[in-house]
Amino acid sequence: MNVQPARVSATSEPALLRERDGEIAILVLNRPQARNSLSEALLVALSDAWTEIAADRTIRAVVLAANGPAFCAGHDLKELTARRSDADGGRSYFRHIMTTCSAMMQQIVNLPQPVIAAVQGVASAAGCQLVASCDLAIASSTAKFATPGVDIGLFCSTPMVALSRNVARKHAMEMLLTGEMVTANDAARIGLINRAVQHGEERKAALALAKQIAAKSSYVLKIGKQAFYRQAELGLAEAYAYASEVMTENMMARDAEEGICAFIEKRDPSWEDR
Repeated sequence: MNVQPARVSATSEPALLRERDGEIAILVLNRPQARNSLSEALLVALSDAWTEIAADRTIRAVVLAANGPAFCAGHDLKELTARRSDADGGRSYFRHIMTTCSAMMQQIVNLPQPVIAAVQGVASAAGCQLVASCDLAIASSTAKFATPGVDIGLFCSTPMVALSRNVARKHAMEMLLTGEMVTANDAARIGLINRAVQHGEERKAALALAKQIAAKSSYVLKIGKQAFYRQAELGLAEAYAYASEVMTENMMARDAEEGICAFIEKRDPSWEDR
């Protein structure tokens, strides 16, 4: 694997590492000493990485992992607190960070390639939001998840957006109102992650899943992912009307024609990603 730092300040350790395993891009949160909290530099590095990956047709899936004992502890509260001395008490900076973070999370959803989180430790607050924003998630059996902002007087309102789009309302509200940790097994039960695996195997399992997905037509994955999230926000009739149009256009694609013919002829398809 080739490893390179994402674009960050040359005077500090890279907040994000980028690796490549064939057609799979691997992003690794690299602030273990700060529990991989989402500093402004890390948010920028993630945003830049998503932009570059979206434009790279040689990448067919992405694994998002982390170094250290924690996956992500949410926002960097020390960095935020330091701005309370600003003339406006930090309001402008707080708004900047929250909107930057929200835009980065939406980049994951809008990315053409599927993104799989490999969670090895605690994912809390915006870290839990990060997991929920990914298309799929594999976690260590020892991983835990929480939206504990209520415990420090800061309700997890932006994490709530992604969380409430992954799990049922009462499960989301319980996490948001109590701040209690949810085990990996319970996270799988309520739909926050896909499954829990033996500790230390989560990145390997996520990579295996990414490779399985990468074997499909990237064109079909792109339109399917886009359609999944769009139809989820529509009413039933509107969703069916939209999905019918998507399937009609999909049927006109070269890879749909090839895939159906390959199925009928009992052979493996040859994708051209168009």
